[in-house]
Amino acid sequence: MKSKKIYLIVCMFFYVGIKAQGCSDAGVCSINNTYATDSIAKNAIEISTVFGAGESDVTYISPYVSYTRNFNKRWSGSAKITSSFASGSFGDRGSIGDAFLTAHYKTRSNKVYKWSYTAGLKIPFNSSNLKINDHPLPLDYQSSLGTFDFIGSVNLTYKKLDFISALQLPVININANSYIAEYSGTTDFPTTNLFERRPDVLFRTTYTIETRNSKFSFKPNVLFIYHLGEDTYEDIYGTRQAIKGSEGLTINGNLISAYSFKGGSLELSLATPFVVRDARPDGLTRKYTIGIGYKTTF
Repeated sequence: MKSKKIYLIVCMFFYVGIKAQGCSDAGVCSINNTYATDSIAKNAIEISTVFGAGESDVTYISPYVSYTRNFNKRWSGSAKITSSFASGSFGDRGSIGDAFLTAHYKTRSNKVYKWSYTAGLKIPFNSSNLKINDHPLPLDYQSSLGTFDFIGSVNLTYKKLDFISALQLPVININANSYIAEYSGTTDFPTTNLFERRPDVLFRTTYTIETRNSKFSFKPNVLFIYHLGEDTYEDIYGTRQAIKGSEGLTINGNLISAYSFKGGSLELSLATPFVVRDARPDGLTRKYTIGIGYKTTF
């Protein structure tokens, strides 16, 4: 019976992934995926690649690497570096993206309720103005949003359930994107000249299913992401304009499957949106994503 349930969940995610649009993950969606661990190992290194399909037939390959250090039973710290390579009608463009530096703290908890907290920074490696042959590109082709962000979360584990509430707050904006739709020859992407992005809040709930030998685990989860306000850009007259419909709710579904072995694990992640905002100028729209990763502990 359990295997049939897992099979149905996987089929559902692939079916919805073909039809849906949107993701809205500026980094907050994956918070606590790497850091919340009960492993007794002091170090963990994760190497992963995410494949995705975006708007106007843009496809993505987004590798990242992360390192986590467990200082003691309560404190750990992580560093993660992302990159993104986009391919579409404008051409091919890729670059290193952002660095995430985070600290994670687990409180003294009983066996039923476990609380933990994460706080950190997202640091961009570019100003979101990558070009092809000196032609400006929309944010869909950029590897970073060009903002220094604060990211914080509160996590509660109750038996096999995990609940996470999180905030991603842009603090310093160095976005110098110069894409103007009127000069591009297409209406596929909105103007994002000198783009300014609003914060996101997130609520995520995860249920863990383990096989009898605990080697395989399955974690279906649902993410509710609310974009707090309308993003803005500067038009051809130098006037800042709000992007109508860019505020609002996105609901993503995600299934994480993992195979654990001595000293590490292999992970497969499938994600797709169920509900999207009317406008998504930040270039984070995905019809679906498929992530494959390897983690080693020592």
